[in-house]
Amino acid sequence: VPGLSVAIAIKGKPAYVEAFGVADRDTGEALTPQHRFRIASISKPITSTGIFTLIEAGKLKLDKHVFGSNSILGDDYPWSADGSNIEQITIEHLLTHTTGGWGNAANDPMFSNKEMNHRELITWTLKQMPLTVPPGKSFAYSNFGYCVLGRVIEKITGQTYEQYIKDNILKRCGIIDMRIAGNTLMDRAINEVKYYSPAGGDPYGMNVARMDSHGGWIATPSEMTTFFTHIDGFKDTDQLLTDDTLRIMSTPTAANPRYAKGLFVNSANNWWHGGSLPGTETLSVRTHSDFCWSAFTNTRPKFRDMTAALDQLGWHMVGSVADWHP
Repeated sequence: VPGLSVAIAIKGKPAYVEAFGVADRDTGEALTPQHRFRIASISKPITSTGIFTLIEAGKLKLDKHVFGSNSILGDDYPWSADGSNIEQITIEHLLTHTTGGWGNAANDPMFSNKEMNHRELITWTLKQMPLTVPPGKSFAYSNFGYCVLGRVIEKITGQTYEQYIKDNILKRCGIIDMRIAGNTLMDRAINEVKYYSPAGGDPYGMNVARMDSHGGWIATPSEMTTFFTHIDGFKDTDQLLTDDTLRIMSTPTAANPRYAKGLFVNSANNWWHGGSLPGTETLSVRTHSDFCWSAFTNTRPKFRDMTAALDQLGWHMVGSVADWHP
């Protein structure tokens, strides 16, 4: 692992922030806590929070249909409706990965046709990749579903997805430097790490910018830990969402008792999300015991269960300091 960056907060207050290794192997640039990483799928809790702010504002409902007549996106993305269940898809189906298709297997549409923009890719996917089961029946982790949620936010607000999130989510957390990633090494942002992927895949051969609402943000671990402290439900910081909304957001479905709406959850009332792309492994966690923490690396190594290793590392760290457990 070239570099590892960690940020831990207790009761909404920073307790430990540190970085190890290098941001760039070629130059030997030391990694600092200010270096930014592609956070990959930790973008999903951000998008879910954006959707729920619109629900709280009365501009959206979980059971609102997304495609077809009298829907949010209407006829923006045409497809053949013959024998299709696409018109049955609701906001809740997208949030819970229960649309009935478009999973993140080898044919994940978000990693194909990289020259297409959002509109072109969504139209292509609706036409070329029909649903395999009716919406609401089964869980299939879907990057594409969260891509569509980004377009829902744009349709309702009239802003770009990135700008809406910056203005209405991140700014409220005091986060001002997060942005959507670029695609190439030349597009690397100031203080962004360089990515390495010995497991295969080109970190600079993807359309990461198009992943905006499902995997496109860059951030520091401190920024994502701060974000999680603002959705933690512990009253230690100003919450982005009400308690009632948080209960809905953190309640799983029968299709997958470990996934709610943009958050992995368990019976201990811990919430988390990981992220993985060529060159990136990330994890952010909110525990039932007042901890929020994030751990990011700038590689995706051949050791395949890297996210589990980051999870074990984080739990070991928060359990090892006596002063953190009064």
